[in-house]
Amino acid sequence: MDLDADTVERWLCEQAPQDLVDRVIRARLQHRTGSLTINRAKRGSMTSEMFNTWLASSPIKRSKSPNRVTRSSGEWRHHLGMLDEGELFMELIRDVSNELDIDVLCHKILVNVGLLTRADRGSLFLVRGKHLVAKLFDVTVNTELREAVHKAKEEEIQIPFGVGVAGTVAETKEVVNIKNAYQDPRFNREIDHMTGYKTNLILCVPICNYDNDVIGVAQIINKTDGSNSFTEHDVEIFQRYLTFCAIGIQNAQLFEKSVQEFQRNQMLLSLARSIFEEQNNLDCLVSKIMTQARDLIKCERCVVFLLDLECEEASHLEHFGAKPGNCSLEKKASTKNSTTDALANKDIPVAREEKDINFTTAFELGSEHGVKKINKNVKPSKLLQIAQEVASSTQLLNIADVQVWAASLNRQPSADSEDGCAGQVSIRSILCMPILNGKKDVIGVAQLINKDTGFPFTDCDVATFEAFAIFCGLGIHNTQMYESACKLMAKQKVALECLSYHATASVDDTIKLAQDNIPSAETYNLYSFKFIDFDLSDDDTCKATIRMFLQCNLVQQFQIPYHVLCKWVLSVRKNYRPVKYHNWRHALNVAQTMFAMLKTGKMERFMSDLEILGLLVACLCHDLDHRGTNNAFQTKTESPLAILYTTSTMEHHHFDQCVMILNSDGNNIFQALSPEDYRSVMKLVENSILSTDLAMYFKKKSRFMEVVENGEFDWQSEEKKALLCGILMTACDVSAIAKPWEVQHKMAKLVADEFFDQGDLEKLQLNQQPMAMMDREKKDELPQMQVEFIDVICLPLYKVLCDTFPWITPLYEGTLENRKHWKDLAEKVEMGLTWIDHDKIEIPVEEFFTNKSTKDIEFTITTLNTTQNSTKKSNTKSLDLNLQDSSSFHRNGAKFSSFRKKPTSSRSFRNRVSRSLYNSTASSGSASVSDASQVPTVDQQMISSTSLPVFTSPATTPGYNNQPAHNTSLSSTTPVKNKSKYCRIL
Repeated sequence: MDLDADTVERWLCEQAPQDLVDRVIRARLQHRTGSLTINRAKRGSMTSEMFNTWLASSPIKRSKSPNRVTRSSGEWRHHLGMLDEGELFMELIRDVSNELDIDVLCHKILVNVGLLTRADRGSLFLVRGKHLVAKLFDVTVNTELREAVHKAKEEEIQIPFGVGVAGTVAETKEVVNIKNAYQDPRFNREIDHMTGYKTNLILCVPICNYDNDVIGVAQIINKTDGSNSFTEHDVEIFQRYLTFCAIGIQNAQLFEKSVQEFQRNQMLLSLARSIFEEQNNLDCLVSKIMTQARDLIKCERCVVFLLDLECEEASHLEHFGAKPGNCSLEKKASTKNSTTDALANKDIPVAREEKDINFTTAFELGSEHGVKKINKNVKPSKLLQIAQEVASSTQLLNIADVQVWAASLNRQPSADSEDGCAGQVSIRSILCMPILNGKKDVIGVAQLINKDTGFPFTDCDVATFEAFAIFCGLGIHNTQMYESACKLMAKQKVALECLSYHATASVDDTIKLAQDNIPSAETYNLYSFKFIDFDLSDDDTCKATIRMFLQCNLVQQFQIPYHVLCKWVLSVRKNYRPVKYHNWRHALNVAQTMFAMLKTGKMERFMSDLEILGLLVACLCHDLDHRGTNNAFQTKTESPLAILYTTSTMEHHHFDQCVMILNSDGNNIFQALSPEDYRSVMKLVENSILSTDLAMYFKKKSRFMEVVENGEFDWQSEEKKALLCGILMTACDVSAIAKPWEVQHKMAKLVADEFFDQGDLEKLQLNQQPMAMMDREKKDELPQMQVEFIDVICLPLYKVLCDTFPWITPLYEGTLENRKHWKDLAEKVEMGLTWIDHDKIEIPVEEFFTNKSTKDIEFTITTLNTTQNSTKKSNTKSLDLNLQDSSSFHRNGAKFSSFRKKPTSSRSFRNRVSRSLYNSTASSGSASVSDASQVPTVDQQMISSTSLPVFTSPATTPGYNNQPAHNTSLSSTTPVKNKSKYCRIL
């Protein structure tokens, strides 16, 4: 029989026996209960699709979910009425146990309580601070959810603790059962007057959580069965049911907070995206921030005040090169403050006097119009006064009533404008918060005005706005920094244009060099590893450079305009500073050594023409704009270069200067290259210049030796070619060590002077003790340091190169020859001699006489034999520091043998001489050994069986150089004139 549900329901109600109706109701309830249980078991987590669907739907729509039992018809209530009390109680508990929407849950609680106690209507209050807020008010069993929610939100009722019936229950946590409401003084009759309802009975019960804290109050009014009071049974049922309801309310509140947190996180993520999307425009960024803030917290208007942006920009310029920051609202604490104070206060925002706060930009967003911006003309107003107050205190300000706040502080708000930005709008409540940057400096103030509900801003609004203000500060600070960086980049571009103009060669110099005749390579001795530039003028150095390009056929091969090449060479020379060693002439020598290695050393057979071009350019530019200090000094002083380049500081700067010259007008010698060739040669130039850093050499050294030991002979793979070019650059950079001795010792003097200048700077600026090679006080140790430099770096480098490429052996041989000279000087320094005081190193000993240098310094060693008193003979040896022999002579029975220092002299003998020099003493007048020997001392007796060397100057020895002899003892000595450090030692 095909019957619809309504027909069956009508028949059961009108004609079916009571027992049949009861069986049908039980069967249907069991089916619905099982269905509810199954649905509860299948409920997904909050992160599932159900959670997102829940967020997207309204409470009314959720209350009508297909999974929920229909409650609107009288059928549901009739069926529940057929259950016994236990079954009804359990069914109503199940009905609220899984409900997570707080509005729906409260509605169910009141309806179910009405069914359990047969109450006419009820209200439910939830705790908010020290107040009860009516979540639903005057709800009957027939009231729809939509109507109840709308009524509660439209007329929000707040009751302080201890006020009225509900307030008393919340304060005392005790049940109140009133049989006659009008006789109870706690009852507010105004409610009945407004609603037209007569209240007789009131039953009010607290809702407590697990910790016995009041989270709400439920109140029911009057009975529908005509009873004149709520019985003890009603009270018990009401309390028992609310115990379970408390669990549901707490779960729903936690769920509501999670929903709010989810929405806030989504907003912050959206705001973060906006920050990175709108970094180039402050107006667009602030507009997005204000729109999102207004929509999230549901307020009428939003205002943002920003501090003086010119001050911010000035601060960026002031701190450029140190740490980026904004204009602080207070001068930073003195550097004399203790570290403890600094650490304790590092997270405290910087405050300032209110009168010093200058807001010059304001953004205002209303409910109807778009964002309005006001610059340089922010009028005095209430909002401006509040913003200044917040910026001064750096504390959040939540004002429930602006007029009351102003009156309490004896303020007189300006009447010029209500907000200083837009039209006359009444300001009731305001939430104001400072906007801070990463340094805790106030950069602005954000204000939310008048909540849509008409009530003050809540703690939840404050928490949301705090997180919002952090992102807001980050976005505004980044955008301001971006705008300042754009201005700085523009200024840098102008500065580079000026630098490029002054750093390039003049037109007249270029024309003159282009018209001059370029001598041959043989004229400048460019093919030789013993090339010397001392006799070349500055113009000749440029001509020699151009000759190398011509000789390698690079000008024709790569179609380099001749006048461009001349201007480029002159510009490179102009960009070298006049330091003592790392100057233009050093670059010329390095380039010439590379040219000699390519031509004489036949290394060009391993290189392409493009690589030869890149190597010569790298050699000429490898020390551009050198300041006479090394990478370590740049790091110690935290120079701008060290901040710009963390590794190979100066080498990166040299390459950047090379690129700057090439990019200058009329200097691009690579202009005819294809894009691919241009990228290749620039990469080669960069890697070659960076390879001049000795730190890079030590990294590549082991790999190069490994390749050589494996028998590499082709060197054409990209990795091995780059390795070879890097090693060749290092070999050319230190090639001064292989020059002839007359060149090498002058170069060493220039290097030493430059190093000593850096050491002086370290002492003066850094108050640090420099390393030995840069310490002017240890200048006499330089020969030994040169020997160590040759042994550690130069000899291993040239040895492996000449073993692999025999045609560059002259570099290795020149280094060995110079090592002998440095070793000889080092040994003389060990003997107490000095060399650095002279312009020429070949004169290592100080002069004996003014304006007269000593070419032959000879000392006499006299041996006193105290065991042969009868003969009184002594053997004397004379030591000369040059490589010539001297004659021996006899006088008055004493035998004197004169020896000049030869390579065959043993080192032990020289050391013994050196020690004797330091241990010897001389009197101001002549002393007679024979007189002293008449009374032997204990020391003389102890050494009677040994020979004691005594040094005398041959120039003062009797009979020397055919001078007449004096009547002195054979063993006596005459001291030399006090003209030098060496003589003073004697």
